[in-house]
Amino acid sequence: MRITIDPTAADVARSAADWLRDEIEAAVAQRGRCLLALSGGRSPWQMLTALADEPLPWDRLQVLQVDERVVPADDERRNALHLAAELLVPGRLSRHAFHPMPVDAPDLDAAAAEYEARLEQRGLVVPVLDVVQLGLGADGHTASLVPGDPVLDVQDRDVAVTRAPYQGTRRMTMTFPLLDRARRIQWLVTGEEKAAALARLVAGDRAIPAARVAAVRAVVFADQAAAAQLPDDKKGWRG
Repeated sequence: MRITIDPTAADVARSAADWLRDEIEAAVAQRGRCLLALSGGRSPWQMLTALADEPLPWDRLQVLQVDERVVPADDERRNALHLAAELLVPGRLSRHAFHPMPVDAPDLDAAAAEYEARLEQRGLVVPVLDVVQLGLGADGHTASLVPGDPVLDVQDRDVAVTRAPYQGTRRMTMTFPLLDRARRIQWLVTGEEKAAALARLVAGDRAIPAARVAAVRAVVFADQAAAAQLPDDKKGWRG
């Protein structure tokens, strides 16, 4: 795991956008397309704003969701609304290349299986994502892999639904097997409330869900507030 620390959340967004641009271009150069999975949250929106004006190979990019709340389509808590607003504009991503999670389906488990099948179509039988962008909760969750939920133990599905509500809603989420197959993982962590969780992630403390994600191909972008509890030898790392 590599760590890049910048002074502010805005600086982190710019650094993370530059890294993501390079990874997208590398995937397209090597494989002709890039499968990118994005999370929600304040920090990713800042990064996407910085990324959106880059001259990317938009026609070779497929964007998927890491997770989504089970709420109505017009609910402002839907990550898909924010992703669409940023990416589905002229000159950027086409609508057929954006794949929101079907969380408004009446049968959520069947909908999760359908989303997994869509991944398989694009991942050539066994889906391998080129880049996954993840956030980190203060409680150590990532995606919607939340402490105590049975979804943490799912090994036979790439997409699943949480059993219990988390912060008021159930979630559809990519599972550990799919995340661990990703070619690159980007962690985006800002704010002092994430400091303890980030220290546990970097230490590999598997008591928190986030630390169960494979670290070998991961890079962390954090601001100084989030990095406050890292050991001194980690604070000097730059990506």
